[in-house]
Amino acid sequence: MTIKPIRTEADYQQALAEIGQLWNAPAGSPEADRLDVLFTLVAAYEAEHHAIDLPDPLAMLEHVMESRGLTHEQLEPYIGSAHLVAAVLNRQRPLTLAMIRRLHRGLGIPADVLIEPYELARRRA
Repeated sequence: MTIKPIRTEADYQQALAEIGQLWNAPAGSPEADRLDVLFTLVAAYEAEHHAIDLPDPLAMLEHVMESRGLTHEQLEPYIGSAHLVAAVLNRQRPLTLAMIRRLHRGLGIPADVLIEPYELARRRA
């Protein structure tokens, strides 16, 4: 089994094509072993060259609200009073650690997304 590092985009495309050919390799076969190694190399290359940034925490929260049909009132158990929910969603107040924990546990929003920094609205003088 000769496998070389993925150094260029052409190497990457070639590895993806080979993964596609090996995708249904029987478990325990030499082809399955090659697939595992190629998959690991591709994942490492993608992490370095095709990294995807985590979404904005409030954009993620708004997406969850929209996709699940949640109202502002339904966020109160996770964020606090109606006033506090509005302040957070309007970027006037940041999410606190306690809010992040409750949103993660209650709504299943990944904590690593919720802890990402985001901009608050500028206050008017």
